[in-house]
Amino acid sequence: MRRVFVDSFYFFALLNPRDPAHAWAAEIADEFDGQFITTVSVLTEVADGLAQHTLRHLFAELCDEIAANRFIHIVPLADDLWHAACHLYRERPDKDWSLTDCISFVVMHRESLTEALTGDHHFEQAGFVPLLK
Repeated sequence: MRRVFVDSFYFFALLNPRDPAHAWAAEIADEFDGQFITTVSVLTEVADGLAQHTLRHLFAELCDEIAANRFIHIVPLADDLWHAACHLYRERPDKDWSLTDCISFVVMHRESLTEALTGDHHFEQAGFVPLLK
């Protein structure tokens, strides 16, 4: 089974019909036959981006869809993941990677994932394949 990491870039594109990557994200959502892997941190980033009162319902609907989909795995933010991500963050002062990015990269390494549903060039910098570029 194909497994890909899902970044907030994908969720924002999927939820916003005016996003330049929306059609691509919607097509992937309809046709992908595999497992999506994301993190609590990525979903927190999405929730934060949709915190405006007129957009909050979009995150609630996304949560319902995720809960109903057995092919989406959410990695919790355990202490060991937090420490590994903080270490990566500290060790790469030459990059503009967010802590959420670092958490994603650690998870991708741990899960042996090479592809991410994102257009974020930081994933490419970290050695992964961004599928929405």
